Amino acid sequence: MAIADRVRDRTRANPRVVTAVVTVVGYALVLGSFGGLVPLPEPSDATVLLLGDLIAVVNTLALAAILAGVWFVRRGEIRKHRAAMLTAFGLIMVFLVLYIWKQTGFTKGFVGPTLVTYAYWAMLAVHVLLSILAVPVVVHAVVLGLTHSIAELPETVHPRVGRIAVVAWSVSLALGILTYLLLNHVYAWERVSEAALLLAGTTGLADRRSRR
Repeated sequence: MAIADRVRDRTRANPRVVTAVVTVVGYALVLGSFGGLVPLPEPSDATVLLLGDLIAVVNTLALAAILAGVWFVRRGEIRKHRAAMLTAFGLIMVFLVLYIWKQTGFTKGFVGPTLVTYAYWAMLAVHVLLSILAVPVVVHAVVLGLTHSIAELPETVHPRVGRIAVVAWSVSLALGILTYLLLNHVYAWERVSEAALLLAGTTGLADRRSRR
């Protein structure tokens, strides 16, 4: 218990440092998965498809938890707000594990009408950008929430950081869910290499593949 108390006290005294460390570790894990530096077994094609579905479910639950947390805090139910937000954070940790493993498998390329393809890539780009930018603010909000009492939190930057985190996090999750639906259930996809996917997004190759 004494060790836990010391860790909490040090985290409480240095929330920005802890936020930076956790953020860097998270970025490193994701980048390492792309570079093959994270030692994970390569999933089968069926597993990649299953992971994609599971990620969509996890993201949907996380978004629901965030919205519930917003509703609770507006009603002044701070303990329920904290529980909802920690649930959302836990689900994002599950997402991270599933996502890192999924990246060791094959990649899907979007196949759809030209205008929809442009919209898909735009939404995907915003989703990815917000998911990257949201990490430090989400982690900082969680660190403050875990190391301060309910009475102390209004005196910290938690309310302001939390609002930024909620907006970035919610929009990123919503766009991720929408692009998943477009790719897997509304239009179609084809198996592509990472190089082909990058080329499709930067040169318009996806348009030439698109079904009109």
